[in-house]
Amino acid sequence: MDLPDFFKQYWPFLALALWFAYKWWNSRRVVAMLPELRKNGAVFVDVRSAAEFASANAPGTINIPLQELGSRLAEIPKSVPVVVGCASGTRSGMAKLLLKKNGYRDVHNIGAWSKFPTQSS
Repeated sequence: MDLPDFFKQYWPFLALALWFAYKWWNSRRVVAMLPELRKNGAVFVDVRSAAEFASANAPGTINIPLQELGSRLAEIPKSVPVVVGCASGTRSGMAKLLLKKNGYRDVHNIGAWSKFPTQSS
């Protein structure tokens, strides 16, 4: 099998692998930026459901479930960076798009909520 045939046959798998690689890379990039974001007064928003948040969460995060985010935008200031997270990064990716669409300029998707900083870090 030559290279063009390989890509033609396996492009969906390659696209999926690239998508996961991008999510992994972007999450690591945001984690590396956390000290600077925190210094700039970032707000950390966990967009998981209230039940998921109640079962485990990172100190200092606020819980605004994704389905409520559009109606609760006033709770998030536009003047500071916003870092969103969820269980895997998918819902927080949607939250990032929603916030950007509503005029938030400095929004970052950390991916999994467990990557949010603890109070001591």
